[in-house]
Amino acid sequence: MNASVPVLMYHAVAGEPNAATRGLSVSPRAFAEQMAVLRELGRHPVTTADLAAHWRAPGSRPLPRDPVLITFDDGYAGVHRHALPVLAEHAFAATLFVSTGWLRGAYDTGGGPDAMLDWDQVRELAAGGVEIGGHSHSHPQLDQLDDDTLWTELIRCKEIIAGELGAVPLSFAYPYGYSSRRVRARVRAAGYRQALAVGNGPARRGQGPYAMRRLTVRRTTTVEEFTRLVQGRPLVRDIARDRALTKGYALVRRARGLGRKASLTRV
Repeated sequence: MNASVPVLMYHAVAGEPNAATRGLSVSPRAFAEQMAVLRELGRHPVTTADLAAHWRAPGSRPLPRDPVLITFDDGYAGVHRHALPVLAEHAFAATLFVSTGWLRGAYDTGGGPDAMLDWDQVRELAAGGVEIGGHSHSHPQLDQLDDDTLWTELIRCKEIIAGELGAVPLSFAYPYGYSSRRVRARVRAAGYRQALAVGNGPARRGQGPYAMRRLTVRRTTTVEEFTRLVQGRPLVRDIARDRALTKGYALVRRARGLGRKASLTRV
């Protein structure tokens, strides 16, 4: 059984991203170089569903040697234009987590922060071996929602994907990486079999299927730094910063949640 597996988190793949997405984007050239690194290191990309199924039943669901996950969040158009040809060239699997209200088409809420995919492109990605997972409908901080709104975000996303692709999504990624025990329980109740957070560390079976960690790939990530990430030698500078931010945000969100509960009690 694989003790730990690097799960790479991408967002936009774009030559000229806008200011809102630039920091968490990568250039098409950088993405191609990073996929070549995976090939040179002998890494074998699998989907999120493949990894979770293996950890549930290792004997019946074997994985290739030295697996890695390539994941994309939100649903940016560059994943189809720039990433898909590179993935196809290497015959690499990947997982795309889409916020259904951000994609161009009948369900578009207009909230997409940059050029987004349309559903024909999502279908082409799925046909090319990319697992399509859920990422909520409108990309909110799920742990800040009341129960009814949270459920609507999860189910609407799931039903739209199933209706457009003819297959129910099994995997989910928390917007912003934020979750809580309540959110994870609702994701499970909605029928998702596994879910990814951020955490900026390798995924391990002991994290459980609804709190699998990922490693952030940024526009500033060099080839040398990317190699360290994949080899399990994380960038201490970035991880320390991200974990401090995550802990700080968690405290703020917890305080907001307690404030809402207090207000409801007084009503």
